[in-house]
Amino acid sequence: RRAEGNACFRKARLGAAIDCYTEAIALCPGVAVYWVNRGLCHFRRKDWARVEEDSRRALALDDTSVKGHYLLGCALLEKEECALAVKEFEKALDLLKSSNSGDKMAEDIWQVLAKAKYLDWEKHSTQRVWKMQSLREACENALQEHHFLSGTLSEDSDGTTNEYPDQCKLLSEVFTNAILADTPGDVKALLLLMLCNHFLFCSVLFSSLCVLKLFPL
Repeated sequence: RRAEGNACFRKARLGAAIDCYTEAIALCPGVAVYWVNRGLCHFRRKDWARVEEDSRRALALDDTSVKGHYLLGCALLEKEECALAVKEFEKALDLLKSSNSGDKMAEDIWQVLAKAKYLDWEKHSTQRVWKMQSLREACENALQEHHFLSGTLSEDSDGTTNEYPDQCKLLSEVFTNAILADTPGDVKALLLLMLCNHFLFCSVLFSSLCVLKLFPL
């Protein structure tokens, strides 16, 4: 039944393939690959609940299944459980590396891993940016108050300028660099890769790159 299911899968007869793998599972429920194969059919159908169910069953039987971790990661990513998805994708890549396999899945896994990391970063970035902005305003106010109390807020009587403008500029650079450092490197790489591979979406990606200061204007 597995061979028949594989043939149906290659012909995109997903319903028939699912039936074949289900029969195979009924006969030999302890074979992880049957669960993975059925999960792949659900993956093609974007039936994420069943993808998660079958991949978890497969991994319970064989935790070294690269496709099992990949499928579970994809299902978790669809549920916006990005941090958990990252762990599954990283596990899949580690298994590929340890097996010295040149599997073509590696590129696919790397891309969804970067996407999961970006979405996880984006999910928590709003709160971090708000805190960063609040801290920046507090520092700017403290600096202004210091120069006000010191009488150095404006030009000196002899016409020479004080350190206040330079200190404001330096403070701005510090916070700008902090925001850039908060963007994971592989997130930047993903955005650049998507820009190259998906030209039709270049206008949207260009805006994203500019916001993240990854693409100079």
